[in-house]
Amino acid sequence: MYQQPPLVGAAMPIADLPEHLDWILGGQRDLELWDPSYGSVLDGHWRTLAREARSMLNGYTGRLGIHGPWNGLPLTCPDAQVQRLVAERLMQGLEFAGAVGATHMVVHSPFDFFGSPHVVHTRSTGLAEELELAHGTLEPVLPIARQIGCTLVVEVCSDTNTRPLIELVQSFAGETVRLSLDVGHALVMQRAGGPPADQWVRDGGPLLAHLHLQDNDGLFDRHWAPGEGNLNWYALFEALSTLDQRPRLLLELANTRKIGAGASYLANRGFVR
Repeated sequence: MYQQPPLVGAAMPIADLPEHLDWILGGQRDLELWDPSYGSVLDGHWRTLAREARSMLNGYTGRLGIHGPWNGLPLTCPDAQVQRLVAERLMQGLEFAGAVGATHMVVHSPFDFFGSPHVVHTRSTGLAEELELAHGTLEPVLPIARQIGCTLVVEVCSDTNTRPLIELVQSFAGETVRLSLDVGHALVMQRAGGPPADQWVRDGGPLLAHLHLQDNDGLFDRHWAPGEGNLNWYALFEALSTLDQRPRLLLELANTRKIGAGASYLANRGFVR
């Protein structure tokens, strides 16, 4: 159990770093860079961006990560050619991670399902086959992650049950793959029968390494600042306080100008510092 509230950090594009740099460096807070999540960046002059980030972060000793490429890149596609394309993109993301010294890369959960949360991705509805496909996709990616010391954190997205994603993370049996919780995603999926964010924390336990903190109304993935929506922050941080490890805590807001307000909302309630 934590002896004091955890530090909160933020996720943002490199272009927004100057606005928040004093806050990040002053507390050596967790930081995540969005830029390599976009294919257009990875196909462009990303090395220049990486050098700019390293220059601005001179003296930074906090936990740095990136959001990896994700849009249209399923981990469980059965088409071998698509698997190779997904792996290639993820390896490009890791190249960016190595260039900036990032030690985590976010990838998205592959689990979506047309059916009840009670039967979603069970052993009888194809979970074993999906796990095998994910391993096939990530097989060429994980050695690179290990080589540069970067953990892949698989983020809760459209998941309506904690078990499939937790089983996916557990199936890699090592430190290179861990669980990521976007608390706003969990809130939206509650309307489809999914568990609340605090249940993800309790079920994930020692596998949970990373959180995106955002608020919404439960109707859409709005990425509002904490306090602007309906998320139960008390339940979330009560669950987090039971963990032995300190997951990375990153405000991931659509309007990055509200990072300060979001951090203050949580700090004023004693959840973070």
